[in-house]
Amino acid sequence: MFEYAPAPESRSIVSIASTYGLFIDGDFSDGKGTFKTINPASEEVLAEVAMAAPEDVDRAVAAARRAFGPWSALPGAERAKYLFRIARIIQERSRELAVLESLDNGKPIKESRDVDLPLVAAHFFYYAGWADKLRYAGFGTDPKPLGVAGQVIPWNFPLLMLAWKIAPALAAGNTVVLKPAETTPLSALFFADVCRQADLPPGVVNIITGAGDTGRYLVEHPDVDKVAFTGSTEVGRQIARSVAGTGKRLTLELGGKAANIVFDDAPIDQAVEGIVNGIFFNQGHVCCAGSRLLVQESIADELLDSLKRRMATLRVGDPLDKNTDIGAINSAAQLAKITELSEIGSSEGAERWSPPCELPDRGFWFAPTIFTGVTQAHRIAREEIFGPVLSVLTFRTPDEAIEKANNTPYGLSAGIWTEKGSRILAVADRLRAGVVWANTFNKFDPTSPFGGYKESGYGREGGRHGLEAYLA
Repeated sequence: MFEYAPAPESRSIVSIASTYGLFIDGDFSDGKGTFKTINPASEEVLAEVAMAAPEDVDRAVAAARRAFGPWSALPGAERAKYLFRIARIIQERSRELAVLESLDNGKPIKESRDVDLPLVAAHFFYYAGWADKLRYAGFGTDPKPLGVAGQVIPWNFPLLMLAWKIAPALAAGNTVVLKPAETTPLSALFFADVCRQADLPPGVVNIITGAGDTGRYLVEHPDVDKVAFTGSTEVGRQIARSVAGTGKRLTLELGGKAANIVFDDAPIDQAVEGIVNGIFFNQGHVCCAGSRLLVQESIADELLDSLKRRMATLRVGDPLDKNTDIGAINSAAQLAKITELSEIGSSEGAERWSPPCELPDRGFWFAPTIFTGVTQAHRIAREEIFGPVLSVLTFRTPDEAIEKANNTPYGLSAGIWTEKGSRILAVADRLRAGVVWANTFNKFDPTSPFGGYKESGYGREGGRHGLEAYLA
């Protein structure tokens, strides 16, 4: 194995203020309190951020409502100019935003730099192109915006989830009040500065920060017309109950327990790379992570040997080091959940393995881990761990693989590895998953819709389908 010298990205690229307020009606203002956001790789406090109280949410929604009339009245081509401008500014500031995302989230800089930020800009470019073509999107000849969208996003892809939510909403003529996750508020607040730099009219985008109560007040606000949420299934259920009967439009993108199915004719080395990318990308903090590996019995030993060799080369450490493959777990609470479920996996009889791995002394870290000897009765095969933990199950026939893959309350994504195109189509057609990748995994594109079935939520984001949730 090669020894890699440290190759740290410069932290001086981004300037983080000591305090941040709420972005309402085009200006920053104080909340009723503050909370600290920390670097999960070092536990260093990055900034103090305003905590939005109910009256602050009221102000943000009122600002969005005032801005809705003029914004929705703009010709689509004029709205597109703002979206194009935002996309270009994001590209210009991409290095700064990538460093910020890695500091606040813990993900490796090569992922925030090479995956997240290009996709963020691409989503704004894509929906800018739709802004003057809504009548051709397939949702009626004269589609209308809904009004004020209340959006709540998670901590695993803060800026990318912001783009997934805000870009189609603005393109369709809606205005937005967005609440980022409590542990990763900084990139959304920097995006507020991007909006000002783009001369976006005040009130079109409002950013409020806080904990769960802030998000709950936002989604239950009587003057919000549309709610979009990405996060846990448990919170998604609560939101669905709270908006039931209110007339609000709702989309939910929730948890997952994706099956990555490897057949005996799959190219082993290619499949191993897909497995590693499927579960260890972003520390496994991915709702569509391939956290269940279903491998055909006849190649199980060969594939596992190759997978372990590949895992031994993964580098865990400083997220700002360009050589790092696996960064820090986002929070102490998430680390505790991953640790607890992993210990349960061992206690229930699954065999645990991790490569030799020296973890840093400070921060929140978890070594990449696989469990073999897993059955469908194990909790690690049924519950979303949301960390770098892979459960390995085997199968003998395609029917058994499909039955095991579908034996989950979730239905967000799946992967198929085989050289036979006919098998890909036949198996994909029977998998109850919103997205099925063939001989790849975790590939995203703004032109392609994303979403799930069952307890993974409903509605689609991305593509022209992502516009439907914001149009009447």
